[in-house]
Amino acid sequence: MSLSCQLWIFDPPRAIIGIAVTARILVGTCSWTDRTLIESGAFYPREAITPAERLRFYAQNFPIVEVDSTYYGLPSERNAGLWVERTPADFTFDLKAYALFTHHPTQVRSLPKDVRDALDAEARQKANVYYRDLSSELRDEMWQRFASALLPLDSAGKLGVVLFQFPPWFMPGGESTDYIRDVKEERLSQYTVAVEFRNNRWLSDRNRERTLRFLSDHRLPFVCVDEPQGFRSSVPPLAEATAPDALVRFHGRNREMWERKGITASERFRYLYSEDELKEWVEPIQRLAQQAERLHVLMNNCYQDHAVRNARQMARLLGAAGESPP
Repeated sequence: MSLSCQLWIFDPPRAIIGIAVTARILVGTCSWTDRTLIESGAFYPREAITPAERLRFYAQNFPIVEVDSTYYGLPSERNAGLWVERTPADFTFDLKAYALFTHHPTQVRSLPKDVRDALDAEARQKANVYYRDLSSELRDEMWQRFASALLPLDSAGKLGVVLFQFPPWFMPGGESTDYIRDVKEERLSQYTVAVEFRNNRWLSDRNRERTLRFLSDHRLPFVCVDEPQGFRSSVPPLAEATAPDALVRFHGRNREMWERKGITASERFRYLYSEDELKEWVEPIQRLAQQAERLHVLMNNCYQDHAVRNARQMARLLGAAGESPP
């Protein structure tokens, strides 16, 4: 079955692809505030000097962005409201879940002051804490604040998914699936929770079918990835849709830096895809578009203007493929 795709052109062009079969494909990047992008001078006009001006310019070029700052600290309702005001009505924000909720080490200083003060004495002395270090009452409070901060985006119809990117030590098993189910059904029940794994056991020959069935049964989007292979944290580049929203995130293929300690995100994801490498994903993305209602294609190779360049390339490739005769 061939797909009839139409690339909707704006001035400046926005990377939106319309798929006549089922899905609306949104192409964008995983940050509009990356320091190396701003310093490169290769994307934002010289007069765009404030975060508000940069977001407005970004939203003229792309229909979706992933917010990564929410991984490092809780979002606020005020900021979410400002994001709503500064973007078009059809713009979409995907948000990364706060590090604490994905079982990553979380800087104590990133916790709200009253929560820091409520930690036990041992935890207050640490640089980082984990989810297990908080009492159930503090966990409940943190979840409530996180969920409330998303309300302005959700009410405006601009919230896409909340991305849970779990670490390599988040292993397949009953305790892990129970946690994901609790996030979906109890903690963030009104939102769309998407799941990205960083441990290849979830998608081993033994566990792959079980993992995808679990996500599908609970209408949890599986996050498809392009990333360096051959590591414990490497997930194979599967194109699978397990919910009405589907996601593909491009992390680059910088093998040398993928698991190196003590480097910045920009160093880890420093990679510029060639057009041939992007073409490898055109057919899988078209397949996903047949299965999903909305497809998020996000470039996370956020070093200088690599992500925006590749996002524009991908949008053009998808548009050209959709216009090809059957």
